Amino acid sequence: MKIGIDLDGVVIDSETTFRTYEEIFDLNTLRGCNLVDREEPKFQGRYNWKKEEQEEFIKGYFMTVSKESPIMAGFKAVYNLLKKEDIEFIVITARGGFIKEMKDDAERLLNENNIKFDKYYWQQDDKLEVCKKENIDLMIDDDYKIISKLSENGIKTLYFRDTGLKKLEENEYIKEVNNWGDIYRKIMDNLR
Repeated sequence: MKIGIDLDGVVIDSETTFRTYEEIFDLNTLRGCNLVDREEPKFQGRYNWKKEEQEEFIKGYFMTVSKESPIMAGFKAVYNLLKKEDIEFIVITARGGFIKEMKDDAERLLNENNIKFDKYYWQQDDKLEVCKKENIDLMIDDDYKIISKLSENGIKTLYFRDTGLKKLEENEYIKEVNNWGDIYRKIMDNLR
């Protein structure tokens, strides 16, 4: 089995850290409440920040978020169990696109935790193209837009949905998970 896997919000618990610093930036720097859609996973859709404000947030906070974000609870245990099942894991991530050093920081965190994936695709805007190229059996991601696009194109997905983010209707191509125990159960059920 080939599993495509996103890093941020799936392997690295960065989305919680991002949302914390987004609120700090919005309230302390911009002095307002610019939150427009709490269900959006990315700051560009959550807030009505101007382009220059978005750039200021990226420059001011992205590396802080990267350095403060730990590996997701339970990931390492489940990953090690699944590797014993001869599952191939292919990282498909946008990380490194906004700030190149974030890729290096992710590599540092993975190395420190002795996590080695089978293949890496960094700075990916179109995960569908990579999933097709790699013949991915299952993709794990936390962005509902990516999950929707993949599922509409016949790729089975696990939607790692954090509290408060947009809910998607489950079907044969979309299953919702909220932690690595859920992910382990879904994958093992699929293998049996």
